[in-house]
Amino acid sequence: MTDTTTEQATAAASGAAATEQFRSRLRTDAAGVDTKRVDTLVTELLAAAHDIIRRHEVTYAEYDALKSWLIQVGEDGEWPLFLDVWLEHAVEEVAGASREGSKGTIEGPYYVPDSPVLPAESALPMRDGEDGTALLFQGRVRSVDGTPLPGATIEMWHADNDGLYSQFAPGLPEWNLRGTIVADDRGGFRIRTVQPAPYQIPTDGACGKLIDAAGWHAWRPAHLHLKVSAPGHQLITTQLYFEGGEHVADDIATAVKPELILAPTPVADGDGREVTYDFVLDKA
Repeated sequence: MTDTTTEQATAAASGAAATEQFRSRLRTDAAGVDTKRVDTLVTELLAAAHDIIRRHEVTYAEYDALKSWLIQVGEDGEWPLFLDVWLEHAVEEVAGASREGSKGTIEGPYYVPDSPVLPAESALPMRDGEDGTALLFQGRVRSVDGTPLPGATIEMWHADNDGLYSQFAPGLPEWNLRGTIVADDRGGFRIRTVQPAPYQIPTDGACGKLIDAAGWHAWRPAHLHLKVSAPGHQLITTQLYFEGGEHVADDIATAVKPELILAPTPVADGDGREVTYDFVLDKA
């Protein structure tokens, strides 16, 4: 058994960590943004909001509640969580619409770059006696034309058996259940880890208040996060889920796709489960 985490992950703590991680790897600089594009997007966004207000006859009390909640989202550092849970799936659909290879899905707020580099056959860093069912995740990386991609990298991270992510919850080793695996000369990989558990997104902050007010649930199904890349090919960011798992059919983040559902089977010696999944990358 692993040591029990004595402190609970809080919305404010995980929100602050997610905000800092995002700022450290911000994708673009506003200086290069097309002003006409900004004008179009913001004007239409505001027009949609105005339409909602008029159609539903929003009151000042409701408006003030929204204003207070938006302020609280910022104070809790939960903008990365809010955007990644409720908006990112639509952005990802647009970004991946023309992809021929493997399906992608959202990155989520808990990615950390530069995880430890590991050989093609290896185990993710984990604590002695890490809780959870042992899982062997194996497969190959190839191009859309079938060519194997030797040396492809598979960044992998996921929650532990308590639904907690290292660097976003107290009491976990820095790189627990995070690693960057380098595929072999045939594009192959064999990664040993533990099967993660479903988890609730933090509910003690502003996002939790929204969930409670709307009568929603806060659960994400168990999943593996992956970023797979190779020279001359498009990076794919994805998540893989588990057949029959809780909340696969009603993920709060709307990120599950049929092509991303795994069906692990017991390993031959009865110790844990295994699954094979190949990644197909589009040319850059």
